[in-house]
Amino acid sequence: MIIAYRNFRDEEYEVPHKIFEELSADVKTFSDELGVAQGVDGMEVTVDSRLIDLDIYEFDAIVFIGGPGALEHLDISESYQIAKDAIKQNKILAAICIAPGILAKAGVLRGKRATVWTSSLNKDAQRVLEQNGAIYQSDSVVVDGKIITADGPNSVEEFANKIVDALK
Repeated sequence: MIIAYRNFRDEEYEVPHKIFEELSADVKTFSDELGVAQGVDGMEVTVDSRLIDLDIYEFDAIVFIGGPGALEHLDISESYQIAKDAIKQNKILAAICIAPGILAKAGVLRGKRATVWTSSLNKDAQRVLEQNGAIYQSDSVVVDGKIITADGPNSVEEFANKIVDALK
């Protein structure tokens, strides 16, 4: 799982992490910095390793978590490369909230159906998807092959379950 070192969305990390661990998955947390990452609502998570040290071959799925810090901390070349490598290695690639924009900027959503967080007042993230060739859908969770996207915290349980289904 990949989180911003500051201001990741707590429940978008906590719910899938719990579901994955209940299924005995070996879950590792990566971020742009080492130490204790801080969520928007105060959750603290010990980062296992930095993004640059992520070895895509060790994992079946790569999950980008959203929140306001995602664009500040994760909208970087390392994230783009991880997304590209996940696709090349036929891994499950998932992103929630604002994080699908990172996948779009990496070029892996071109021609793919995807969703992202938007509001009635802010459609910027939707535009990022569309400008990078994604087919935006307003559904809460969208699965297109091995790419899974979700629009935010209200969809987190369904998002996590779709990842689990894809791993079967």
